[in-house]
Amino acid sequence: MRYLFEDYALDTERRELRRVANLIPLTPQVFDLLDYLLRNRERVVSKDDLIATVWGGRVISDSALTTRINAVRVAVDDNGKEQRLVKTLPRKGFRFVGSVREEDKPPVADVAADASRPALTLPDRPSVAVLPFTSLQDGPSQDYFSDGITEDIITELSRFSELFVVARNSSFQYRGKGADIRCIARELGVHYILAGSIRRQGGRVRIVAQLIDAATATHRWAERYDRELEDIFAVQDEVARAVVAVLVAHVNKAEVERTQLKPPTSWQAYDYYMQGAGILASYWSSVKVADLYESRRLLEKSLSIDPNFARAYSTLSTTYVIAWINRLDGDHLKPATLERAHQLANRAVQLNPSLPHAHASLGAVLAWKRQHDAAVSEFEKALALNPNFTDWRAAIALVYAGESMRAVEVLKKHMRLDPFYVPLAPHWLGLAYYALKQYSQALPLLRECALRAPNYGAVHLWLAATHVRLGQMADAAAEAAKVLQFDPDFTVNRAAQSTIAFKYREDGEHCFDAMRKAGLP
Repeated sequence: MRYLFEDYALDTERRELRRVANLIPLTPQVFDLLDYLLRNRERVVSKDDLIATVWGGRVISDSALTTRINAVRVAVDDNGKEQRLVKTLPRKGFRFVGSVREEDKPPVADVAADASRPALTLPDRPSVAVLPFTSLQDGPSQDYFSDGITEDIITELSRFSELFVVARNSSFQYRGKGADIRCIARELGVHYILAGSIRRQGGRVRIVAQLIDAATATHRWAERYDRELEDIFAVQDEVARAVVAVLVAHVNKAEVERTQLKPPTSWQAYDYYMQGAGILASYWSSVKVADLYESRRLLEKSLSIDPNFARAYSTLSTTYVIAWINRLDGDHLKPATLERAHQLANRAVQLNPSLPHAHASLGAVLAWKRQHDAAVSEFEKALALNPNFTDWRAAIALVYAGESMRAVEVLKKHMRLDPFYVPLAPHWLGLAYYALKQYSQALPLLRECALRAPNYGAVHLWLAATHVRLGQMADAAAEAAKVLQFDPDFTVNRAAQSTIAFKYREDGEHCFDAMRKAGLP
């Protein structure tokens, strides 16, 4: 059994207490005492209970018991005045009052990191993955809060060209998994792991952050921040600066500079934004219209509070692009929908020209509007603002602009920065290979997308075309049938005038000809 609380894990089988990756030494009696308190946390444990269990009924002094209780508190960083975890109830006993999760099975990542999966090559510069900070609130409903803070720290760290920072999507695969730090670092291909916890109570927030050297599982830096909720942006800035200072010291860099994200003027707006962005992140796999609408509702709520919040405009723009491309409702292929996306992305860039995500969202819209050179330019601006910025949507602009070789390079880099990339990343890498007439390389990537996002119908269109080019006509016909199941009104001509937006006519015909041969109308 493993008991997980804050950023600690007590393993009763291994008789180990760890804080993130660090093993905390405990004497046998102190371990047994903490174990007993955790097992019986639903009630007050008396002195007699502890003596009977931990000391086997032997007579001990009050001072000996107090010494052991204090040792437990020292081990879990719980001082006598605060008593946030182990509470003393005068003349009654003790109780463990912290939020605890029980885990019966071994950590998922310990099982997943098997020898059959080769370790990623470590970058030639300091590399870090920021794991989702543990939310110490009751229940998963507050996870969006800790997720949002974690994502902002990732964004801030990514602004430093000296660092290699793993993308949010891959880091977040380890949420809630008591995984071994070395296994995580191996799977993500990084030197360092940043982990921590967040407790939100009333108008205050506490953030605990720890930077771990994955090679040795030792702490390089740790800090605790207690702030008013309105100061959260300053805390994020402090954490990012401290981590960068430690990492950059390893390569003897003198100083680093950063460009602050423009914080919203209202904390409530930021809170709604984090919820909306979190739900939109799940859409790329679910492809559920309900997720899209809920994300849009929350982002619009954010903007109703802070109408100058650039990041909310940028993300809201993406929801309209999705609705225009995919057959979800009446917004599909509606010109006003794509125009709305364009307006929102433009507004984000106007409000914060230094925000890479805003330029990427604008670039994505321009790609679908067939403004190819302008679309590519916006993604180039995003990269110039932040050399570590990565967005799979850049491949849309590049493939349609006739720069498929460059799209392959961009997506390979993206997949390295984000090893748990969204399903549409291999989809567009497959399209890039198709455009380059490397069909055997395109096929497994398109199949990966279809497997991971079964509700995403467009991938079957490209699978049909790829099978045609490989001479696999029966498979091509089967995929064409799936296209019509998802969109009974599909025609090649309609797609050519809307969602398949190649700059060069010959690139379009290379696709449309194969689609017709697959049997599509």
